Amino acid sequence: MNPLYASRRRTDRIVKALCFVAAAFGVVWLGLILFTLFYNGFAGLTLQVFTQNTPPPGSSEGGLLNAIVGSLIMTAIGVGIGAPLGLFAGTYLAEYGKYDRLAPVVRFINDILLSAPSIIIGLFIYGAVVIPMGGFSALAGALALAVIVIPVVVRTTEDMLGLVPNPLREAASALGLPRSLVIRRVAYRAARTGLITGVLLATARVTGETAPLLFTVLSNQFFSLDLTRAMANLPVTINNFVQSPYAYWKELAWTGALVITLAVLALNIGARILGAERTAK
Repeated sequence: MNPLYASRRRTDRIVKALCFVAAAFGVVWLGLILFTLFYNGFAGLTLQVFTQNTPPPGSSEGGLLNAIVGSLIMTAIGVGIGAPLGLFAGTYLAEYGKYDRLAPVVRFINDILLSAPSIIIGLFIYGAVVIPMGGFSALAGALALAVIVIPVVVRTTEDMLGLVPNPLREAASALGLPRSLVIRRVAYRAARTGLITGVLLATARVTGETAPLLFTVLSNQFFSLDLTRAMANLPVTINNFVQSPYAYWKELAWTGALVITLAVLALNIGARILGAERTAK
């Protein structure tokens, strides 16, 4: 056998073995984390978790209703604000700004936001919104989540619109359609599945964020729908309950973590299904 060929085969086997060991190492730890979460979380998964508010200190009765509702409200507002802005910015980069000098600047800033730690975004919203408003609020928390959503949607929107074949745009333009209608009726429809997938991924990204909410909204032991005041939410409630000396609070923290994990899992599965449908088409 050629010595060079034998050396390359040996190197290939070593690299494959190292890749397998690294993958197995990561999967084993991920499996242990998920097993621990499901084992401890399912123990406290009862109906009262979804029908009762968080319990007072020392109580053994209560649930996470106010925290779940608060998280849903802030996530919905954050995605409702961030997704359209991200969609418009991504459309500019893909459709209008290909040869614009401003486009590389926007893309660079978006990349910075995409990789920025969420705690930095929380500090920014704290200084820009919380201090002027004179206190923590659900609106500030939703704005922090919106800032996290925007770069994710911008990136996916630009990528998905970039995959739309140019002949489709040219054919629509040849029929006399203005640029805006070409984008809305041709490009958006062709990339619809990918755009929805991007929004789902952005929603999953912000569902379990804790750091920005600690600086913007904190939490509330009671049920509240007032966006100008502190509002209960799952991430901060879990953080508080884990550090408490009460066994029931810690049990609720495990259950809340399981609820968030299942929500993120459902969003990611939905995004995968939509992505698979797009690939099949």
